[in-house]
Amino acid sequence: MASLMLKIHSFILFLILFFITVIAGRRSDSEVFGKYISISSLGLKRERLSHLHFYFHDVISGKNATAIRVAAEAPLTNRSSPLIFGDVYVVDDPLTIEPDVNSKMVGKAQGSYVVVSQAELSLLMVLNFAFTEGKYNGSTLSVLGRNKVLSAVREMPIVGGSGVFRFARGYAQAKTHSITQIHAIVEYNVFVMAQI
Repeated sequence: MASLMLKIHSFILFLILFFITVIAGRRSDSEVFGKYISISSLGLKRERLSHLHFYFHDVISGKNATAIRVAAEAPLTNRSSPLIFGDVYVVDDPLTIEPDVNSKMVGKAQGSYVVVSQAELSLLMVLNFAFTEGKYNGSTLSVLGRNKVLSAVREMPIVGGSGVFRFARGYAQAKTHSITQIHAIVEYNVFVMAQI
């Protein structure tokens, strides 16, 4: 008799655990934090490598400034140089086809950069290239990386994008075309892999 009672209790316990497992496993999609989906369900096709070429215009003072300092380093070390360690700039810089600022604009570089080195002119760039022309109109590329300004060519990673650049990855090469105390023109060659 005790053996039969043990079997009945074991069976009841098994049923309880079974139903708890089944009920817990029947969550709606809104209750699931993450799940695998197919690439085709997002309408994505194959990856393509794109090369974009444009000029970045950064004007840090004057009536047409496109870069505004929003934070500065401590007053004890503040000098006459326009870029000092710790300075933070917010930018809305035009991107053009040619070095001439009046040439055709293809987008804006919007974001910020911070002077991050005490020994050399190096910036942390946090930018979106927001495009306004052609098949890239309304799409963006996101840049996050170090820009050692006085190097001949600087390379920064493309860490993402939107629109036709959804799931983008790649790199941007920056090369100073010309620079004055208030206006820098930088040539960009951007190589990006995206689901286009």
